[in-house]
This record gives sequence, structure tokens and C-alpha cells, in this order.
Amino acid sequence: MTTLRDTVRRSADVVVIGGGQAGLAAGYFLRRANADFAILDAQTGPGGAWRHGWESLRLFSPARYSPLPGWWMPEQPGEFFPTAGHVRRYLADYESRYDLPVHHNVAVEQVVAQGEQFEIRAAQQTWHARAVISATGSWRCPHLPRYPGWDLFGGRQLHTVSYRAPAPFAGQRVVVVGGGNSAAQILAEVSTVADTTWVTARTPRFLPDDVDGRALFDLATQRALAARRGEASAGVAGLGDIVMVPPVLAARERGVLRAEPMFQRLTPEGIAWSDGRAQRADAIIWCTGFHPDLRHLAPLQLTIDESGLPRTEGTRSIDHPRLHLLGYGDWTGTASATLIGAGRTAKATIPQVVGNLHAMTDARSAN
Repeated sequence: MTTLRDTVRRSADVVVIGGGQAGLAAGYFLRRANADFAILDAQTGPGGAWRHGWESLRLFSPARYSPLPGWWMPEQPGEFFPTAGHVRRYLADYESRYDLPVHHNVAVEQVVAQGEQFEIRAAQQTWHARAVISATGSWRCPHLPRYPGWDLFGGRQLHTVSYRAPAPFAGQRVVVVGGGNSAAQILAEVSTVADTTWVTARTPRFLPDDVDGRALFDLATQRALAARRGEASAGVAGLGDIVMVPPVLAARERGVLRAEPMFQRLTPEGIAWSDGRAQRADAIIWCTGFHPDLRHLAPLQLTIDESGLPRTEGTRSIDHPRLHLLGYGDWTGTASATLIGAGRTAKATIPQVVGNLHAMTDARSAN
């Protein structure tokens, strides 16, 4: 049992929680600003959520369009769309290249406000900081919609986070739920060994074969600019649009990219629609997205907006101006959950963080 006597107490001006792509991007700009900072990461090694993706997971943009700030991602020989393993190696090399102070295997449990400081509590480390950047992503908080009959289904159910490879589904009847890139990529490879049914809440939208994820980022940027100007953004696609990476193209050639509308309920044998149709299934793979992993911020009692997210101005918390939330998606910066988007958001955020700290120091000196 850990006691206060066992707990190591440390301090830094800025503590970044999360050592994935967003945390590393923040670290890069904090290093350039000569800030006193530390990055606390729950993972046992570099790579963030990319350590846990399925074996064939790949970016949907070429390497040269997926950089973190300061250093372009190297090309992967023989791969136009880099694999998860290549991204993991890039993040590990990036952490080392810029000598970022990442403390791995430190799972932050609570962030508590204490006057002009935050106390950041992990199992055997307690840190104190004047500013906190939360960059924990969403991989540890999968969204699993509970449809009627959930507990009746006799087969296997798993979320994207638990999927690794198609082999365990060989010869089975598999339902893949979700209309985004993850669902399309998983469907593409599971369909090579199993009888698959694809189910989506809306008709999937496929990008043209010669358009990849860099176009999605540009379109998202246009949408954000239009919103700031109060203009309509008709025709601007969302980041959920499906990129035709090679496995998905191959699946189209096999005729498996046919989506059924969302079912109404689960049954002991499979799924059923409201029109009376039913489909037997041995397994259901839910590619239904994630929630931001913000459990460590619960003691701060952040105000939640109508969409269920903490209220922010850009990345800055409305309730705690020295708390920033980085890399969770469009609500914390355009496409900030992507590699290039995380870098651009961090570039805008770190001057705010450092400027606020300087203002605090100047105010204390004046008194």
C-alpha cells in the first residue's frame, strides 16, 4: 500500500499530462520557449495510443503530410500510407531527438487546484505546477452505444480498442458497426476471412480514390475559418469521410463495401432491424468512436457545455485559465486529434501558457 511517505513529490512550472502526439507537440514548443516543464505519460514507453492500434492500422495521409513540429516524418519504404508501427517509431525518435522530459509509466489520477498551483497526483508521484496541459487523448475511453438486447447477444462483442487482427474471426459471421475510417479498414481485412455485414448510422461517404487525409485537414481548416467568419460551410467534408487506402480499395473491388442501415436491437443470435429483417452473427465489432479521457480532471469540477464537453476558449479552460486541453478533436483546435493538427494547435497554445506564467511572476514581483 502506498503511503504519503512513499510518494515522490516533484514540481515544474508546466506539467503536460499525456506523452502521445499532442503531448510531444506541446513539449517541442515548451522546449523552444525555455520553459520549466515535465510530461507525465501513463504508457510504459513512447508512442501514445499508437502503441495499441490493430496490426494493420495505418495513417490516411502520406508521411510528408503527417509531421509533428520541427521534424518531418520519414517516408516508410514501400508504404504510401505509413503503418502504426512506423508512427510509433517516429514518435519514439521524436521524443529522443528533442530530449523531451517524458516520465513514462506515470498514470495521473487526479488534478487538484491549490491556490496558484495545481497538484497532480499519480500512484507514487505527486507533482506541483503553475500550469497544466491535459493531452490524454481518448483511446482509453471507447464509446459503446447500448442498443436494446445488448445483454442477450450470445456472441463476442468488442470495440476498436480490442481489435488486433482478422485471424480470430476466420469462418465466422461478423458485424462491423460504424461509418468512419476505422470501421472501413477493419471491415476490409476481416472480410478476407469472414462473412461480414457492415452497419452504419448514415450512408458512408467515400473520398475520391486520388484524395487522402491531407485534403480532409485542409477542408476542416476551411470549415473552422468559415465558422469564425459566421459563414456557411456547405460542401466542406468532415474528418469522418473514408479515405481509400489500399486495403479499402481492395475491399471495394471484392464488393464488400455495402453498408446496411443501423439495426434496431441485438438478439441472442445476432441483430434485427425494425422492418423485421434479422442477421445471425458470431461477433460484433463496434467502431463507434471515443470520449475524451478527462477522468483525472474530475476534482476541478469543470463546467460542461450542451455537448457534454468542458467549456473552453480555444484550448484554455473557462473555469481554470492555467489549464489547457490539447489534442481532443475540433473543439480543442481544428483537427487537433491528428498529428499535423496537434502541432498547429500546440503552436498557438504554448505562447498563451508561457505568457500567463510570466504575467503571474510579474504580478508577484510588483507586490
